[in-house]
Amino acid sequence: MNIGEAAKASGISRKMIRYYEEIALLQPGRTANGYRVYARQDIHTLRFIGAARRLGFPIPDVKALLFLWQDSSRSSADVKRLTDGHTRQLRAHVAEMNAMIGALETLAGACDGDDRPDCPIINAIAAHDPGSQRR
Repeated sequence: MNIGEAAKASGISRKMIRYYEEIALLQPGRTANGYRVYARQDIHTLRFIGAARRLGFPIPDVKALLFLWQDSSRSSADVKRLTDGHTRQLRAHVAEMNAMIGALETLAGACDGDDRPDCPIINAIAAHDPGSQRR
């Protein structure tokens, strides 16, 4: 099948399919005139990549997972280790996001939100950047 059919069958955009090929996550066949040809296994691979990306795995981890998926002698311990590391990274990111939310809520609570130009939100942001100029 061609790239349009592969995109439809896999749920991955043409642009992303080309990108995945460029970074060697996927290696479709080629016709004599250079057109990409996608086999059923390529669609399975694209779906696997898409599922891993939706779970937030970064490209290097997707590459590792793809290698493990294709290796029938893989150790599930390797897959678990990779997944546990990703989970730790996600938890750290969630903690950072929660801290940002708390800081923004505190700042918003200190702001009257009226027509006066004085704004504790702007002042707090400006205080964190010594090189900034008040406008």
